[in-house]
Amino acid sequence: MHTGPTVFKQLLQHLPRYEFNLCVQRYRGEYRAKSFSTFDQFLCLAYAQMAGRESLRDIETCLNSHREKLYHIGFRGDRTTLADANERRDWRIFQDFGHVLIGLAQRLYQSDSIAVELTQPLYAFDSTTIDLCLSLFPWAEFRKTKAAVKMHTLIDLRGPIPTWIANYHW
Repeated sequence: MHTGPTVFKQLLQHLPRYEFNLCVQRYRGEYRAKSFSTFDQFLCLAYAQMAGRESLRDIETCLNSHREKLYHIGFRGDRTTLADANERRDWRIFQDFGHVLIGLAQRLYQSDSIAVELTQPLYAFDSTTIDLCLSLFPWAEFRKTKAAVKMHTLIDLRGPIPTWIANYHW
């Protein structure tokens, strides 16, 4: 049986932890946090994203099935703790860190060529509507019986990297 680091841990080694900590300090992410750190929350959310989890219960079930392995990565907490952290922590921590990661990815792809030889960057613009439940998100009324938010994304064609993301509701 292989006892080396998991793929998830290997991916985490490439994240700029110093930059993440700066984002946490900027928005006081550790204010009144007793045991579930902002980085623990990020680990849970990143793992859930990579594993394709769609709900807190789904995340908890997945994490509990790998408890022995995830302990070595640093996972702690349960569904209630994650729910509380998602509700109370400032979302701009993760937005700012996302911009840091986008900047790193752009530097990796900056010398890649695209099908058309251009001296300037080439971007694709995407717009999508994300459907929401009107009873849970009454502020996002789209129609009388439907809620939604609109998301715009600008993608650098030198690599599948979003350069700019914005959302709004009606």
